[in-house]
Amino acid sequence: MKVVKLNLLLQISESGEEVLVDINKVHVEDTIVVRTGNMVPLDGVVLEGVSEINQASITGESLPVHKEAGGYVYAGTVLEEGEIYVTVKKAVGTGQYDRIAEMIEESEKLKSIAEENAFKMADRLVPYTFGATALTYLITRNVTRAISILMVDFCCALKLSIPITVLSAMREAGENHISVKGGKFLEKIANADTIVFDKTGTLTYACPKVKGIEVFDGSDKDEMLRLAACLEEHYPHSMANAIVKAAEEKGLIHEEKHSRVEYVVAHGIASSIDGKKVVIGSYHFVFEDEGCVINDDEQDKFENLSDEYSHLYLAIAGRVKAAIMIDDPVKVEAKEVIEKLKVLGLKVVMLTGDSSRVAKRVARELGVDEVKAQVLPEDKAKYVEAEQAQGRMCIMIGDGVNDSPALSVSDVGIAINSGAAIAREVADVMISEDKLDSLITLRKLSTALVVRTKGNYRKIVSFNSFLILMGALGIFQPTVTALLHNGSTVAISMKSMTNLLPEDV
Repeated sequence: MKVVKLNLLLQISESGEEVLVDINKVHVEDTIVVRTGNMVPLDGVVLEGVSEINQASITGESLPVHKEAGGYVYAGTVLEEGEIYVTVKKAVGTGQYDRIAEMIEESEKLKSIAEENAFKMADRLVPYTFGATALTYLITRNVTRAISILMVDFCCALKLSIPITVLSAMREAGENHISVKGGKFLEKIANADTIVFDKTGTLTYACPKVKGIEVFDGSDKDEMLRLAACLEEHYPHSMANAIVKAAEEKGLIHEEKHSRVEYVVAHGIASSIDGKKVVIGSYHFVFEDEGCVINDDEQDKFENLSDEYSHLYLAIAGRVKAAIMIDDPVKVEAKEVIEKLKVLGLKVVMLTGDSSRVAKRVARELGVDEVKAQVLPEDKAKYVEAEQAQGRMCIMIGDGVNDSPALSVSDVGIAINSGAAIAREVADVMISEDKLDSLITLRKLSTALVVRTKGNYRKIVSFNSFLILMGALGIFQPTVTALLHNGSTVAISMKSMTNLLPEDV
């Protein structure tokens, strides 16, 4: 029996260990396991486990649905809490989610506000065209003049050139490694005035490194690293990956000694070994939520931990055993990108669950306008909502499970394509992890789209109105107005298909 975990796509080998497997190789009746924060990859029936699943993307239900053994789950839904083993019933490309995606792929989700306005405006102008035709005939009693007006129609140019402009912008975004789920998001990006960044994995590299371990209570460094890696390997996060990699580099084999792990979003991980509770995570989680303590004679050593690094704390049975120092360097291009975003008129904000000292250091280095540290997922979402309540239009950029609420409530959510499945699911735009400067391209492209769209409106309405006037006065014959009308429609549409940005952008 194969068991696959979403994102890591792990398969149970003959020895009982989990190994990587490609999701495209999963077949009907195989068994997959999905854990908190991950998206269900394939349709199937729950074999074991209990969970709460957000099915809004498929069924429209506003609240998570309780699923246990025997329940049916759909690909594309998100597991908000729990862990389930699922027997696959539909292979890749055949599930409910895939069918829905195929139906809407080329329809409503691609329509921008400009497209909708163009269609509505074109429909509204039809009666005026007929009215002008009738009025011209009543006044002049000249059939030729009336027909000259009928040869001119606003609908063709408006309904053709505006969608072409939007689709062309989306195509150009794709050429710059930017995936946009709909044209309307480009327009919102052009009109946005606030951009909110997550720190870890977004402004900093997705592969932080363990720079050192400080142990307490007589613990052994290698043993604490081994235990930390054993816990962290179960959840895909940049800091977790750093710990697992550090253990691998030291040749530390971490056998499964703990019970089932519990992932507490934006806090850490809890489990138990030999009946003793083990936790690893942030200061807030380990010290405030779990009430773990440091020996009195080691307080000085604890207080003198380097402020240069982020810290993860490991505690067993309520006593802190180790502080793992993780260096998460800022991306090389981040400072320049933020400076350019500010020049483009955006207020730049950084929200992070990391400590205040690390957050402030990074904020100073990057020059952001505002920074908030030790924020929970709901706090990020509340910040975005507060900005929106003040009339600001917000872009949110993140990569983790804890960024998903803010990505969802923002006007435009942008996810890093190497981030968590739930973040990619709720985001409106995706960018490559090594292409942070594509945000500049995205802003310029969106602004250029709005400019071209408005320009097309003016050209179409003014030129066709001119043709109607010339036809009504008898200056242009029907053949001339038809030729000029259709020629202008083709010319504007052809221009709309060209790139919005110069090649050197």
